[in-house]
Amino acid sequence: MDSRVSELFGTAAAQKSGSPAGTNGAASRKTAKNGSKKCKNRSARYPKASNNPPYLPPEAEEGNIEYKLKLVNPTQYRFEHLATQMKWRLQEGRGEAVYQIGVEDNGLLVGLTEEDMKASLKTLRRMAEKVGADITVLREREVDYDSDEPHRIAEVLVRKVPDDQQFLDLRVAVLGNVDSGKSTLLGVLTQGELDNGRGRARLNLFRHLHEIQTGRTSSISIEILGFDSKGEVVNYSESRTAEEICESASKMITFIDLAGHHKYLKTTIFGLTSYCPDFAMLVVSANTGIAGTTREHLGLAMALKVPIFIVVSKVDLCAKGTVERTVRQLERILKQPGCNKVPMLVSSTDDAVTAAQKFAQSPSITPIFTLSSVTGESLDLLKVFFNILPPLSNSKEQEELMQQLTEFQIDEIYTVPDVGTVVGGTLYSGICREGEQLVVGPTDDGKFRELMVCSIQRNRSGCRVLRAGQAATLALGDFDRSLLRKGMVMVSPEMNPTICWCFEAEIVLLFHAKTFHKGFQVTVHVGNVRQTATVEALQGKDELRTGEKAVVRFKFIKHPEYLKVGAKLLFREGVTKGIGQVTKLQPASQYQQQP
Repeated sequence: MDSRVSELFGTAAAQKSGSPAGTNGAASRKTAKNGSKKCKNRSARYPKASNNPPYLPPEAEEGNIEYKLKLVNPTQYRFEHLATQMKWRLQEGRGEAVYQIGVEDNGLLVGLTEEDMKASLKTLRRMAEKVGADITVLREREVDYDSDEPHRIAEVLVRKVPDDQQFLDLRVAVLGNVDSGKSTLLGVLTQGELDNGRGRARLNLFRHLHEIQTGRTSSISIEILGFDSKGEVVNYSESRTAEEICESASKMITFIDLAGHHKYLKTTIFGLTSYCPDFAMLVVSANTGIAGTTREHLGLAMALKVPIFIVVSKVDLCAKGTVERTVRQLERILKQPGCNKVPMLVSSTDDAVTAAQKFAQSPSITPIFTLSSVTGESLDLLKVFFNILPPLSNSKEQEELMQQLTEFQIDEIYTVPDVGTVVGGTLYSGICREGEQLVVGPTDDGKFRELMVCSIQRNRSGCRVLRAGQAATLALGDFDRSLLRKGMVMVSPEMNPTICWCFEAEIVLLFHAKTFHKGFQVTVHVGNVRQTATVEALQGKDELRTGEKAVVRFKFIKHPEYLKVGAKLLFREGVTKGIGQVTKLQPASQYQQQP
């Protein structure tokens, strides 16, 4: 896939294929339309009995999905067993589980009568109360059987009631061309008020005066949208502060609003590599279609293997035919060999539920939403999607990360009055507590300095313990801010981090105007590290052209960095772009011995 992602990075071939077809336009549109219909039929969770066999995939022992045929008047012993089983499923889903009622363990959709369904849901509610959770019926379907009485199946979301800020947190990076409506959409979702058509909703998201004056995002801003245990939206319309949202939310969607203008591309790349988003939301304006940096942002998300879904905004500004043309254009690009995605247009609540589940299970599924931030059209479908969207990692992977030594990546540095130096970032591994002693580095001479974590805040509210994968700000007291920079890490004193000036990486050159050779300088992005590096050597080759692979040795120009073997790498310089993976580090021990 890597060698073909280059089509999305502005090459002539990609631009040509993205434009509407000439003489074969009608035929291709017809094919796209039929293709999307087939896709929707394929991805329907509950196929009609008349068309397809009525069954789901067999129940998996691991994971957070449980099949139950019926739960009518269980004995006390059976009830205790069911409650323990629910606790296990919730743990597997990190606080969320999905119960399919009326389904056998082999996946056969049997269905229940109305009386049995009511009794089963009542039992399920009692089980949830016992383990400290709430239930929400996502949807009910009728199953076609040769019986006089109708049989139904129900899909139920079980979610833990939050305790001590241990809510499920999903990070969504927001991408898209300038003026596509990214910040306005986030403003509408998080503030709970529709836009007035002139950008009022986005004003709360901007961090700088020039952003308010131009209406264009140039920095990375973080916004939150919560859902309570019953699946109801929790945002600033109900709560005055972020702390109130955190207290009542069982699930939190953290939006990372990135810049759309090409001038701020380095900021957008930094947001994608450093903030470790679980998903990416590509916003496309219905009236302008795939323009500007849209294709490039899609390529960046794919290169970094971030699952992506698409929102077509501003549907209130144009005719229905224009919206359909933009959707067809997106479908064509997603089906190209470089993408190999399966587009899925979401037009109902049922579609949104299916899309959320399929999207997390298969990286090739790409849901497409068409909505308006002014009229609110189809905005509820996007909220349903976020409410049901499950985490990518399971509880076992989370436990393994938490058992490793502490490693916190620094993305932002602030000075707060009466608090002192504060750093923002993501805890990559381990557990971090208030009062913990850590070391921070590497400095320009490759050393690490001791510090203490005075306090922790998640989503602007206090937190005592930070776990692996969570983003937060840490107060460091009177630690000298001038000793810190973005790209540093705070690690456990027992860790022996590998600091390097030089490293080798296996790369694919996605796009380059001429040839890529020794001595060429590029800006390298590896996680939260962003620095200019020189190409020291190309193994077995003198030069590289677009689409070619090679093992390249890079050397940082300003100061050594902390890297890991296997980390994803992205580099750029002007129109030059490439991706790869770190394969070998050259420790900078000689620099650590300097005074």
